[in-house]
Amino acid sequence: MSLFSEKTKKPSVCLVHDWLITMRGGEKVLEGIAELFPEAPIYTLFLDRKKLSGALQSRKIHTSFLQYIPGISKFYRWLLPLFPIAIWFLNVRKFDIVISSSHCMAKAIPVRKEALHICYCHTPMRYLWGFEEEYFGKFIKPIRFLIQFYFNWLRAWDQKTSKKVSLFIANSRNTANKILELYGKPSVVIHPPVDIPYGADYHHEYKQVNYFLIVSALVPYKKVDIAISAFNELRLPLRIVGDGPERTRLEKLVRHSEIVFDGWLTEELLRTRYRNCKALIFPGEEDFGIVPVEAQSFGKPVIAYGKGGVCESVLACNEQNVQRLPQKSTGIFFYDQTANALIQSIKESECLDFDSHFIQNHAQSFGLKKFRAEIIGFLNAHSIQITDSIGL
Repeated sequence: MSLFSEKTKKPSVCLVHDWLITMRGGEKVLEGIAELFPEAPIYTLFLDRKKLSGALQSRKIHTSFLQYIPGISKFYRWLLPLFPIAIWFLNVRKFDIVISSSHCMAKAIPVRKEALHICYCHTPMRYLWGFEEEYFGKFIKPIRFLIQFYFNWLRAWDQKTSKKVSLFIANSRNTANKILELYGKPSVVIHPPVDIPYGADYHHEYKQVNYFLIVSALVPYKKVDIAISAFNELRLPLRIVGDGPERTRLEKLVRHSEIVFDGWLTEELLRTRYRNCKALIFPGEEDFGIVPVEAQSFGKPVIAYGKGGVCESVLACNEQNVQRLPQKSTGIFFYDQTANALIQSIKESECLDFDSHFIQNHAQSFGLKKFRAEIIGFLNAHSIQITDSIGL
């Protein structure tokens, strides 16, 4: 059914994202969608413009009152109770189509009753639905009680606001199942875009240095501490690219001089890390996870905890109910989220002969071109025409 007839004026469009202070997976999705709507303004709770890509820096971006809190990007997690208020006061009611990119509050933005709200959902809020212990388990009991009291209200609010989303797009089958379970709504799965460095026919024998690699925000649910424990015992080199509130704690766990924290790197340096690593270590559970695809785009195998979105992006030689030859695999899974299980998988990977060309070819199915085509197909199916040339 057509939501916008040919006789109506061209609908006005805006984009919404939770916050813009890094260029991680969610921001790359926003960037990919924004390319389809070059005139659409972006609304967000707060931003650090200098941390964004050139394409996003050049856009007109509106922020909430949270933007006026000095240094908010350093402690915004503590302001979660203010987020529902802040998203309410972001005024997008004049727009006909609102496209939100949401892992927290963006999907709750109020729209006109007759407007179309499309939400690209990266995940329902992790700290509400399944990861509470990882985020708040170390707090003393009185604090945990207050958090739980507030979260009971926030879960009800989260489910209530989800009913006002017209259409959901999920970043993985894993997320689609959560949207159906928690919000009672179906969704279409469109995997996030990954910046594939070269075309499908290009292969390069990268120099390999004998280090393993982690690329991750340093937050509790990423389980970087498991990897540090494993590499303390293995005495193997590990480079950790990323930063976050867990960094100080994690650095104190290091007992091996070749475990090195790089912080966030430029795009060029990050590509160098991918090119020269032996394999990617991915110990956390993600709803999709762009990093494993990035590693595979450089022909590198992935050693991952076999749960969540990684099951959709990595062809593991020991995937449950499936056994593949290493040459037709792109990684190996471990199924207990412990250092010992990771150690065993690393040792097994050392005996496997992965085909870097096969791995790199597999990554092509998650490229930006495919993402654009699928988003355009979804929009066209709902009578939202993309007329701008974007180089498909």
